[in-house]
Amino acid sequence: MLTSINPKLPMRNKATTKDFYINQMGFKDFGMADFDGYLMVEKDNIQIHFFEFKDLNPKENYGQVYIRTNDIDALYNTMKEKDVACSPIEDKLWMQREFSILDPDNNLLTFGQSIL
Repeated sequence: MLTSINPKLPMRNKATTKDFYINQMGFKDFGMADFDGYLMVEKDNIQIHFFEFKDLNPKENYGQVYIRTNDIDALYNTMKEKDVACSPIEDKLWMQREFSILDPDNNLLTFGQSIL
């Protein structure tokens, strides 16, 4: 049976990615070891993994993750308070309230909550 999913996204610089996710997004380090060229972060019940790709061209990166939340407005306000650049929060036709963030490597994180 499937129990969870941990997306793996590319990163050019581990220190930059770690700083963004931990200091701006509120994630924490995950795991007991610090692996060269690999980063794992977690927040609440989700993990995101990153692999080093030094030659990544951010303009050609199409990494995307959709993350569901149960308090989209509080999350959005927290991101804005931390000066994280976010798209405007919107109610979508597909009955989701959403906003998105681009990380330093142009990975798209979309956060959504059901309107129903």
